[in-house]
Amino acid sequence: VFYGYVHPWFLILIAASTVIDYCAARGMEAWPRSRRRFLWLSIVSNFGMLGFFKYFNFFVENVHGALAALGIDVSQPALRILLPVGISFYTFQAMSYTIDVYRSELRARRSLLDVAVFISFFPHLVAGPIQRASFLLPQVESVRRFSAEKARTGFVLICWGFFKKLVIADNVGVIANKVFALADPSFYILWAAVFAFAVQIYADFSAYTDIARGTSRWLGFELTENFDHPYLARSPADFWRRWNISLSTWFRDYVYIPLGGSRAGGPAWARNVLITFLLSGLWHGASWNYVLWGFYHGLLLVATRARTLLRPSERAVSGWTVVPQILGMFVLTNIGWLLFRETELSAIVRDLTLSPLAASEADRQIGLYLFALASLYSLPLWAQSIWVEMNRPNARASDPHGPIAAGWPRLIAQGVVCGVAFAAILVLRSRASLDFIYFQF
Repeated sequence: VFYGYVHPWFLILIAASTVIDYCAARGMEAWPRSRRRFLWLSIVSNFGMLGFFKYFNFFVENVHGALAALGIDVSQPALRILLPVGISFYTFQAMSYTIDVYRSELRARRSLLDVAVFISFFPHLVAGPIQRASFLLPQVESVRRFSAEKARTGFVLICWGFFKKLVIADNVGVIANKVFALADPSFYILWAAVFAFAVQIYADFSAYTDIARGTSRWLGFELTENFDHPYLARSPADFWRRWNISLSTWFRDYVYIPLGGSRAGGPAWARNVLITFLLSGLWHGASWNYVLWGFYHGLLLVATRARTLLRPSERAVSGWTVVPQILGMFVLTNIGWLLFRETELSAIVRDLTLSPLAASEADRQIGLYLFALASLYSLPLWAQSIWVEMNRPNARASDPHGPIAAGWPRLIAQGVVCGVAFAAILVLRSRASLDFIYFQF
């Protein structure tokens, strides 16, 4: 009902994916000699659906453009293909089930209903986090009982999620959207908007994750954390251990490691990293800017590894001395968000070649104002991130009230978080209602 509300035919796709993967997994155990064929049935069917609905027009447009550049005039087929919501997430989740069964890391389930619930569990269906069968299926099969603690912490996560979405993400999103709609933004205004988008996409995506995890707790389920304060990362590798964890670990386990992973040295390792991140970028959308974004992050990882090999004796830093590393990584991340946000390659080239010297004093003042405004809205995010980071390992990454002792202190903290979040939503929520960014993927 939840998934078919927008378009009932979406149910046909997710039902087809579920039945095919269920049968493929069962077939692997029934006919072990043909297990590779059943695996390919799962992979081809899922990638076939994903490729047609998400990448068909992208492929046709680029082939048509390449032929036109060669002077070959061909008619371009026009298909209005509606992208099914969440297809990038549930196809990857379904494939992880069959791949794990193929690897004998998981047994095939006899119950089609259990597999269907695993693939179509509604709180995380449309925007993740992508769950592994080994983590979620045992919860589906177990008997769940009401837990006051889970209900309470779930409510706190939901309140915190709505606060991040309605107060932080939607307000700074207005700044980013207006600036990126300009035909010729100046240096200061543009990079203030990039910073605003960095705040928006983190607050927006992590908000959905918090709401999904909180709702799941109400139903007796636990979902994996998807973010671990990524803007406090000190290196590209550290960033990807903290950002969209469920997707990055999916690509690590099912693409990077099968390619050879870190076992391959030198050029082979760099190739594995770049292939993985190119595919990760393409997963986000049928556009060259996403491919470029993935390639950029792959290059950052390769460059960092090369630097480590050239300077192996460099001392590790700790305490406040990590701040320059965090700021440097945040700047590199923002450059990546520019590639992610701009849809035209020509606009990316224009933006990266802007000079601060060409901006007027008025533009500089406007840019500083927009930066200050986005910073003000993002203060709760930074405060929570720094507090949790300073109190590790006693604080959980997504816990809004941090490392507060259990009992009455925690109950009071939870009440304060929910009360402040609710009041802020009433007073400060943006008048612009923006969709969750990752709904489009």
